[in-house]
Amino acid sequence: MFSNLITPPVEPTARARFLQLLETALATRQFVRLTLGKYRGSEAGLERLLVRPVQLRGEAHLQLVYRHTTKDITKNHPVAEALAVLDALLGPSFQNAHLHTRTQEVQLTVKEKGGRDKSLLRVGKAAATEGAVADDTPEDEDGAPAHNREKHRLLSLDRPFWADLGVTTAQHQLIPAMSRKWRQINKFTEVFASAMAASPLAGAAKERPVGVFDFGCGKGYLTFAMHDWLRAQGRVPQVTGVELREELVALCNDSAARHGLDGLRFDAGDVRHYTPVGLDVMVALHACDIATDYAIDFGLRAGASIIMCSPCCHKQVRPQMKTPPLLRPMLQHGVHLGQEAEMVTDSLRALLLDAAGYDTQVFEFVSLEHTNKNKMILAVKRSETPDGHADAVRAQIRDIKQFYGIREQCLETLIAARTLPSSPLQ
Repeated sequence: MFSNLITPPVEPTARARFLQLLETALATRQFVRLTLGKYRGSEAGLERLLVRPVQLRGEAHLQLVYRHTTKDITKNHPVAEALAVLDALLGPSFQNAHLHTRTQEVQLTVKEKGGRDKSLLRVGKAAATEGAVADDTPEDEDGAPAHNREKHRLLSLDRPFWADLGVTTAQHQLIPAMSRKWRQINKFTEVFASAMAASPLAGAAKERPVGVFDFGCGKGYLTFAMHDWLRAQGRVPQVTGVELREELVALCNDSAARHGLDGLRFDAGDVRHYTPVGLDVMVALHACDIATDYAIDFGLRAGASIIMCSPCCHKQVRPQMKTPPLLRPMLQHGVHLGQEAEMVTDSLRALLLDAAGYDTQVFEFVSLEHTNKNKMILAVKRSETPDGHADAVRAQIRDIKQFYGIREQCLETLIAARTLPSSPLQ
């Protein structure tokens, strides 16, 4: 009779459910990390917010790293205070959130259409590489249960510079929150070692310096790792990290100097304007958009034996792409079009490297902590290329561009600028 006077329960929004899941993960010690992205606020240069658990004076805190284009700003908050900060930022400032727990991955996309909340919440199982072990389970240095597996590692945790970089304690114990990062560093080193073995550098005299340039090196995890691995092989490393953020350059140079790491240095610079000398190995992980093309071109111009890239932000090709009629039903969805643009861009890069005399692979790589991009382009210089091979590959490039209506791709333009007008790549 009076049912019309009863207010029906309000279904919680996707955003509210996400915040509840976050709070629950923290309360039950299931929280691993959180990334907020797609920034739409007013702070210049801010790109994303990284959140991870830390212990300060024996109390649980959350560390919030505000990642800008050229710097990081770190703030530590008690858990309740951090939750209030995240609540205020999610939606007005950041439209995407990606929560990793020990058992689940939760993604939130904040949307509004016609004044109505159209936010989306997706919950799935955590990827195998994301999982963490129970607190009472003994762990090895890889962060996995010690009884679960034995795995040979190319790197050792007892190097003092890992403590400077926040990977280990002063007693050389792996910091639990860095377990995933340590796996990634070791995985990268495995790829690097395999590339070295397959490259012309494998047969070079051990006293010959190996020139490595790591563009966009960030905090230098991989830069230090490559230097350490080369020294362990009895090689003479000349490893340079190039990074825009001067505070990170200073941190890494201080550590290298303090521990007497000859042949390791860090420079402040931009990949588009930096001129390397003595380059054998070119590394560029997560260089944004055409910065990847400039890095690859540096490697090509220097005649690098190894080129390693993990591309990010494929912006140049997507606006140019004309959807072929047959693919329109699939590519009408923005997410599929974006994936197609990434595939086309990286395929063109791989083909251009192939035409330039490199055996090239494109494969999934363990994603780094500041991004979900996990694709790597690995190119190793061939000893010789069959006659006519380069021309056949360039023909494939022309066909792909024509199929999608692509007018220009940055790496191709950079290479073409160095070729004779009578033999253009386009």
